[in-house]
Amino acid sequence: MESLHSPVVVAALLGLVILLSEKLSKTKVGKAFGTALLVIILAAVLANLTIIPSASNSIELYGHIFHYIAPISIFFLTLGVNLQKVRRAGLPMLLLFLVGSLGTIVGVFVAVIIVSPENVLGDSADAIAGMIAGTYTGGSINFNAIALHYKINESGVLYAGTVAADNVMTTIWILVTIAIPKVMQKIWPIQQTSTKETEPQKITGSEQPAKSMERASPSESLTLSSLMVLIPTALLAFIFSEWISAIWPVVPSILVVTTIGLVLAQFRFFHELSGSHLLGLYLVYLFLAVIGAYCEFAAIHKLGDIGLTLLLFVIVVVLIHGVVTVLLGRFIAKDDEMIAIASQANIGGGTTAMALAETFGRRELIVPAILIGTVGNALGTYLGFMVVGIL
Repeated sequence: MESLHSPVVVAALLGLVILLSEKLSKTKVGKAFGTALLVIILAAVLANLTIIPSASNSIELYGHIFHYIAPISIFFLTLGVNLQKVRRAGLPMLLLFLVGSLGTIVGVFVAVIIVSPENVLGDSADAIAGMIAGTYTGGSINFNAIALHYKINESGVLYAGTVAADNVMTTIWILVTIAIPKVMQKIWPIQQTSTKETEPQKITGSEQPAKSMERASPSESLTLSSLMVLIPTALLAFIFSEWISAIWPVVPSILVVTTIGLVLAQFRFFHELSGSHLLGLYLVYLFLAVIGAYCEFAAIHKLGDIGLTLLLFVIVVVLIHGVVTVLLGRFIAKDDEMIAIASQANIGGGTTAMALAETFGRRELIVPAILIGTVGNALGTYLGFMVVGIL
């Protein structure tokens, strides 16, 4: 099993997951799911069957994908961004994100009442509630900041259990947010107002609207000459972003690499390079496969009552968050895809929100998704401590 979990074997298996998902998405049944959703589901199945590593036995390859592949995919995708569309989408996305943050806080207090986590978690319940509030506003930075302050990280079982519950819920919520637009239109149909990109795409053959990530650029060409420019440019952008972040830690590297991509996108030479979206698309699939692998139900089961309590707690929090975000969000923006992306920015962070924007074929929402994820990192710790103080 150790050899099966070697980086090369796991990378090959993740590639096969993407290939199989793409093939299945072309079938009558798979078409309803889409490639992105199938990638997450298949990777989660393989991880829970211990065929590929999961969160509890994570390998260095997963860390590299999170650290290197995710930001580089963002760079590739931003090369096709229309700044005019970004400006129009920015304010509604920010408002939706703030509504989602409110929903998270309300969800935490409701979960405390319904689940009564103190009966199982003891005095650590309030701190864990603050950690959940922080991470579902911002991300792991906020989660760990509160955990360190209240020394939850020193309690291996509680910390590991909270991480496991968070990983499972984050993966599930990606699946839910992918489904939100279709479900909401069935149960509460409204006329959608969308800022969806309508400019011609760099594809050949029969053109179709970009309604999902797998249909965004199905036959986009990737030439050797464009590859020779795209790869080194992306790597240099990543290196520069890491350097800037090292000098000014308050500036997230992901924000820097996004900015570089946006600036270069304004030059016709870079904007018209063929294959940038195709490369970004594949790397996003790879990132989503690892997200799926982190959905580890066995880790929750092993923790017994503690694991069950933590899982119930995060389920209630995210459920309330979702209800508040969708119901109030429809008064802010009659755009279910935008609402889903903003919600994902809360629960999963800017990177998964960006991936969701790609899933919907909403290139103009990629940058706002990343930016509001950064706003969440700034707010999350404060809201987390506020929750602990109130409790």
